Amino acid sequence: MTPDIKPGMVVRVHQKIKEITPKGEEKERIQIFEGLVIARKHGNTPGANITVRKTSEGVGVEKIFPIYSPIIAKIEPVKQFRTRRAKLYFVRESKKKMKEVKM
Repeated sequence: MTPDIKPGMVVRVHQKIKEITPKGEEKERIQIFEGLVIARKHGNTPGANITVRKTSEGVGVEKIFPIYSPIIAKIEPVKQFRTRRAKLYFVRESKKKMKEVKM
């Protein structure tokens, strides 16, 4: 269903969002959140999550997405960086650059 997602990947998460119009109708749209995967928890179980981080207008934003949720339309990988850690929480404070790996 979803590609093998690892920490250090830059991914685009397509999330379904339901909105209610002023007339009271329910509409569904897809919102894209693109950022760096800094953690993956619970492996391939139905409760597996990924934490995705991006910087928006100078402010860091993190979102936790359940991988197998019906709300997630698709997850597409964009880039892969070389990492030596399973959890990249140091990216929150650090300004270090990571090296890109060819996909």
